[in-house]
Amino acid sequence: MKKREIGRSGIHISPFAFGGNVFGWTADEKRSFELLDAFVDSGFELIDTADVYSGWVPGNKGGESETIIGNWLKKTGKRDKVIIATKVGKPMGEGKKGLSKTYITKAVEDSLRRLQTDHIDLYQSHDDDRDTPLLETLETYTDLIKQGKVRAIGASNYSPERLEEAIK
Repeated sequence: MKKREIGRSGIHISPFAFGGNVFGWTADEKRSFELLDAFVDSGFELIDTADVYSGWVPGNKGGESETIIGNWLKKTGKRDKVIIATKVGKPMGEGKKGLSKTYITKAVEDSLRRLQTDHIDLYQSHDDDRDTPLLETLETYTDLIKQGKVRAIGASNYSPERLEEAIK
């Protein structure tokens, strides 16, 4: 299967990703493990999630999807066979949202703990945060890359104009 590079990150992926928003919602842990095994056994590797997944389910707080993926990684030992993409920025409770240095620094540690890994391959801004300067967010991501906690960054739900501003 032909792989594609994510931007200029050096990370190469097959053309399909598994969306982990169902974990802890419509797929319990047992079913999630079965789905992840089948996905990876079929030659795919990109697993996409977010810190907020599946916080919309009654009784959940967010982080359930990352927790299930982390449990699967621990059980199977397949961390070296997958690319983990997760996101930050959507509301996770009172005072837990946005893309400030303080929030991202805390959120990445929470995601690493739930995912039971020492690094995130692709860490993405889940939403644009116009209350935080882009430079603050980008400098925070740069620090996380230098620390080895994140390999590459991305953005979701940004306008083309804001992406262009971030790239400059």
